[in-house]
Amino acid sequence: MLPQKNSGYLAGQMLIAMPQMADPRFARTVVYLCAHTAEGAMGLVVNRAIDGLSFPQLLEQFEIPVSSDCDSIPVHFGGPVESGRGFVLHSDDYQHDNTLRVAEGVALTATVDVLRAIAGGTGPRQMLLALGYAGWGSGQLDSEIRDNAWLIAPADLDLLFSGNLERKYEQAIQKLGIDVGLLSGEAGHA
Repeated sequence: MLPQKNSGYLAGQMLIAMPQMADPRFARTVVYLCAHTAEGAMGLVVNRAIDGLSFPQLLEQFEIPVSSDCDSIPVHFGGPVESGRGFVLHSDDYQHDNTLRVAEGVALTATVDVLRAIAGGTGPRQMLLALGYAGWGSGQLDSEIRDNAWLIAPADLDLLFSGNLERKYEQAIQKLGIDVGLLSGEAGHA
């Protein structure tokens, strides 16, 4: 179910780490928020790959036959929580019983069936495979936003599913019309 307009929740939005982000796991990251409720939030880092792990290697661990089309699919660092758990953020043209529609055009599937579909050429048109996720407890993300740790941006599907990981951070900030050099680490409070 999509969040109500003006609900105050940010599912389907992107978080962009402010330049002064102290946590090295999130420095210069763009996080797509898959869920945000009064109980907490969950998102996936969309601009950081896991070095040394390829999609074919991951498929082999699940004994899924590997096709040559799988060679170019990166495995992303989705966040520090449950780093062994996999998630596929994808276009909503692929649906499975356990697929969660996050927002218009975007869905999330966290079962091995989506990996089989991708390997077999019947998966989603656009996708991002991540291990682990970013999670926040009740009120934690809201507090971090108030403390000026994150910028909030509307999701941009081209940017979200782009393979150019090195440029996503700058491109996300540019989409907001902001010069990254002018960002301040000081939170403004009236």
